[in-house]
Amino acid sequence: MYKPKVFSELFIGGAWAKPLGAGTFDVISPWSEEVVASLPDPTKGDVDQAVAAARKAFDQGPWPRLSLEERAAVLRRVGEGFEKHRERLAHTITEEMGSPIAQSINIQAVVPRVMISSFIELATSREPWMLRQSSSGNGVVFREPKGVVAAIVPWNVPMMTTMMKLAPALLMGCCVILKAAQETPLSGYILGEILAEAGVPDGVVSILAADREVSEYLALHPGVDKVSFTGSTLAGRRLGALCGELVRPITLELGGKSAALILDDADLPAAVEALRMGSFRNSGQICSLKTRVVVSRKIEGEFLDRMKALVVSMPVGDPFDLATQIGPMATARQRDRVQGYIERGLAEGARLVCGGPGIPDGLDHGWFVRPTVFAGVDPGAAIAQEEIFGPVVSVMTFDSEDEAIAIANTSNYGLNGAIFSADVPRALELGRRIKTGVVEINGCGVGFHSPIGGVKQSGIGREAGFEGLDAYVEMKAIGVPKPFADSLAASQVD
Repeated sequence: MYKPKVFSELFIGGAWAKPLGAGTFDVISPWSEEVVASLPDPTKGDVDQAVAAARKAFDQGPWPRLSLEERAAVLRRVGEGFEKHRERLAHTITEEMGSPIAQSINIQAVVPRVMISSFIELATSREPWMLRQSSSGNGVVFREPKGVVAAIVPWNVPMMTTMMKLAPALLMGCCVILKAAQETPLSGYILGEILAEAGVPDGVVSILAADREVSEYLALHPGVDKVSFTGSTLAGRRLGALCGELVRPITLELGGKSAALILDDADLPAAVEALRMGSFRNSGQICSLKTRVVVSRKIEGEFLDRMKALVVSMPVGDPFDLATQIGPMATARQRDRVQGYIERGLAEGARLVCGGPGIPDGLDHGWFVRPTVFAGVDPGAAIAQEEIFGPVVSVMTFDSEDEAIAIANTSNYGLNGAIFSADVPRALELGRRIKTGVVEINGCGVGFHSPIGGVKQSGIGREAGFEGLDAYVEMKAIGVPKPFADSLAASQVD
């Protein structure tokens, strides 16, 4: 019998503190289905303490008043902490949400460090102020930190989504209350250790794995200046409306139902191989995955044969086995949701290529579903329109490029997309017609120097790139006399 870890403190204002409430919650392994940890359940009072610490640190403390290079030095040490704790972080996230360990090492532990480096490189490449001269006036423009940030992250890639918010917010001089998911709180405790080891000043960061009610209380707290939320469209729509009533800035990175277009001239073996991670990474539990595949009718048969061979070749099972490519769903609720969509796909008349309802062969525990590919899917079907968040792909066909673009755009979402073609200039032209925030050609990612985010119901705002930094600043323009502006301009030339 596994003996669960017991945690008794919360990371508030950069220090470990006793919670104000007596409530606890459990973390259950998606693989063993056993309780692996018990943790304190944060209360609204704990939120009040975290916000008070952040307000004091921002309004009176040194953090926003340090130079950018001084803050960058602290973030570099945070990056070093991710490397130091890489194996531990990967193992912990696999334990709490079931991500296959080979993928946890990369996307859950290594990628956050890469993000930190990218944000530091971008932030330190810009001048701290800009001079804008014109016949109508002379302005010195500054980027001022927004203030106290409520950063709310989901359970699927907890450290990756955390660093997408935490690194730029801290670099820009903000203080942050991180709201971790209760499904994946254990990695947040390791992050607290990393931040303390890196020398993040008192009050600057708090980490609370709170329930939905307490999370909403945090987002709407009068001491918060900015909200950044990654999660479901349903929750984001509500939070966006509530923040709108307060005229509180919010960044929303929400759901997706992204389409991959396979054109006639695509390198089919390479395209299918790209979908291994492009459609099934993290067991299908990533919002930007290509869960709709729109393939030329001329090559549909060969594509489906190759796609079936790909899925059959992907080991399903123990997430701690380095060979495993598909692990369990993060929660029993998510397992049931995905199973329900697989059954619905059959009821809607889609043709089963591989997978289907039920538990993968040879598994008698764990929250697993069978990786599933449907063909002959109606573009308006539920499995082609609704975010499933599991290893389920819907394949549709097209006869013309205009039809392919129309199918790709027949969605309430607009987060990501892909085009596979030998004609890259043509693919680039078509990519501009797809209504999404990101499009990848032939499996090529945009990198963390580029903005990432969605349109339509996939969100508001951008993360990563210069745009991700600017989400945490207010632009302030100060008018100055022309002689002073001229002297500033001359100093810039010198």
